[in-house]
Amino acid sequence: MIELKQVGKKYGSKRALNDVTLLIPRGKVIGLVGENGSGKSTLLKLMAGLLTPNTGSATFDGQLITRRIAARVAYMSDTDDFYTYFTVQQLVDFYVSQFEDFEVVKAKEILQFLNVSLHSKIKSLSKGNRGRVKIAVTLAREADIYLLDEPFSGLDPMVRDDIAKGLIRYTDSERQTVIMSTHEIREVEPLLDDIIVMRGGVVIAHESVDEIRDFYGMDATSWMVSLFKDQKERELGK
Repeated sequence: MIELKQVGKKYGSKRALNDVTLLIPRGKVIGLVGENGSGKSTLLKLMAGLLTPNTGSATFDGQLITRRIAARVAYMSDTDDFYTYFTVQQLVDFYVSQFEDFEVVKAKEILQFLNVSLHSKIKSLSKGNRGRVKIAVTLAREADIYLLDEPFSGLDPMVRDDIAKGLIRYTDSERQTVIMSTHEIREVEPLLDDIIVMRGGVVIAHESVDEIRDFYGMDATSWMVSLFKDQKERELGK
């Protein structure tokens, strides 16, 4: 579905992505992991059509990715980009006006599942409930791809568990792809099909979770620790 070929992205003189080549298939839940500043958010924004690569190409079903991809891709930022004076109902109405694939019934079902009232003012919600609202309005779109930037960041375990259950319940594993950047790899590992690991703007690994367990004989977190250790040792040996 999404293919990146030798993609590079710079902010001024700072290189955020360097020669990234990836193939993202349909029907996968993929964890995008790496240290802060490794390029995860830039990669998601580029896939969402919010950024344009300086070098290389990024395509969706063979077509160059532009802002028009928003009609088929649901992107959730790591920040709260809501109008705080809205109620949750008004936010739902706003999403209806912006996205043709937004399903109101589905949005209300997810909000009910996550125990968030439509009548609540967004500015009065806790961080946990704002996280629930973000995931609800994102998953309420019938998109081909969901790009989630740190959906679990700063949330307590109960909220993270609710969001994880929502991802399982309200996405179609046969036809929809979920790519999420996260630092909570141990908690989300049961959800994941693949893991993409980034370091310094470079993809250093793209493996299936099953292969990590079968070939390396370890869980994803232990594998990542080993991978970063080997990478640092190679860098120091240069």
